[in-house]
Amino acid sequence: MGENGAAKHCYPPAMEVTSVEFGHTAGSKCYDDDGRLKRTGTMWTASAHIITAVIGSGVLSLAWAIAQLGWVAGPAVMLLFSFVTYYTSALLADCYRSGDPCTGKRNYTYMDAVNANLSGIKVQICGFLQYANIVGVAIGYTIAASISMLAIKKANCFHVEGHGDPCSISSTPYMIIFGVAEIFFSQIPDFDQISWLSILASIMSFTYSSIGLALGIVQVIANKGIQGSLTGISVGAVTPLDKVWRSLQAFGDIAFAYSYSLILIEIQDTIRAPPPSESKVMRRATVVSVAVTTLFYMLCGCMGYAAFGDDAPGNLLTGFGFYEPFWLLDIANAAIVVHLVGAYQVYCQPLFAFVEKWAQQRWPESRYITGEVEVPLTPNGRCYKVNLFRLTWRTAFVVATTVVSMLLPFFNDVVGLLGALGFWPLTVYFPVEMYIVQKKVPRWSTRWVCLQLLSVACLIITVASAAGSVAGIISDLKVYKPFVTTY
Repeated sequence: MGENGAAKHCYPPAMEVTSVEFGHTAGSKCYDDDGRLKRTGTMWTASAHIITAVIGSGVLSLAWAIAQLGWVAGPAVMLLFSFVTYYTSALLADCYRSGDPCTGKRNYTYMDAVNANLSGIKVQICGFLQYANIVGVAIGYTIAASISMLAIKKANCFHVEGHGDPCSISSTPYMIIFGVAEIFFSQIPDFDQISWLSILASIMSFTYSSIGLALGIVQVIANKGIQGSLTGISVGAVTPLDKVWRSLQAFGDIAFAYSYSLILIEIQDTIRAPPPSESKVMRRATVVSVAVTTLFYMLCGCMGYAAFGDDAPGNLLTGFGFYEPFWLLDIANAAIVVHLVGAYQVYCQPLFAFVEKWAQQRWPESRYITGEVEVPLTPNGRCYKVNLFRLTWRTAFVVATTVVSMLLPFFNDVVGLLGALGFWPLTVYFPVEMYIVQKKVPRWSTRWVCLQLLSVACLIITVASAAGSVAGIISDLKVYKPFVTTY
């Protein structure tokens, strides 16, 4: 199945199938050089996937993050993370093929790339971190989506009852609604068939980001000036220890807002065959995506801080810095929910594919694992093929992440912890190590030393950010009651 779905109608003659079996498919109209149906992805579809993954719920916490760091450090840290993300993503893109960038053996997943360039325990550690991070992102997105759905209800309540009414509502029913939707969309078989969902999600991300930006501008005008300070929230407003923890957590929030390297190789595997090479196309897609997201992040984060200063809410559109116009807030939060439905699928497809591939290799004769049941869709004979293992395993995954989300609905702290845990190993360390091996960078050469210094610096940031987020979660747990706490 290609990016636009057209390849599924391409049936090669019998002689060509024989050549496919032996991998000699360079001249085929239907198959790529690895014997798989031709990929039809472009720089624009890859950019849509990246933007869907990157401009997620993280953008809404950036005003709060900048409020902790101030006008100097806040934008500077954001630009730093954007540069690091672009640079290491470019290194990772070069690892899609082993050897020649146009004809070398393809690495279909992040894990395949690590396995081809590194060895031993590093591969197992990478697999654990990647898939654990995907589970964490699924939990984080479930929390964010439920809070946005809850915010729609609260915005309408505030409009009717007044801003003084607490309008306390439980987030649990909304997590269940989001989980049911994800069970349905999780049956989309693989990455190649979710381009439409990625494009829709990208449109939604621009929609709610633009609304947040516009409301911030209106608030700044209403305030007749820009709020905030050069160093962020002052020590008088919070204790010195809280200032430290909050600043570290802000680093984690910003890291999470740029996190997508763990699915970069999977996105790259949707790009059409050379020329130009997939790595060149992916680099261009990364430039476009990171530039666009950084522009939106700077505008939304800085404008949110300018509007509310040290009182910037943890989630710009659900923290009720804004109350009116309530219908515009409803549109923005609905757009967030639609975007997160797509983002959840983009992030989880690598984990879905890994488990299903492992099961097929482990039990190749099982009809439950490999067989399909045809479900009629229309009277004229159109059917949808359901794989029973895919149905049960993906449903169980969504149910599990939804239940955990109900237990830990702490948006900012969870976002910060996820960003911290995934940033250094998956965004920096493994891409740097693979690039060194792939390009045979001499040990202790200038380039090798610079790459290692970059990795060590990002490790320090990761450890510090994780500590700040854990401190925040511990503080939240002191007052939280599972399935009972309301917003």
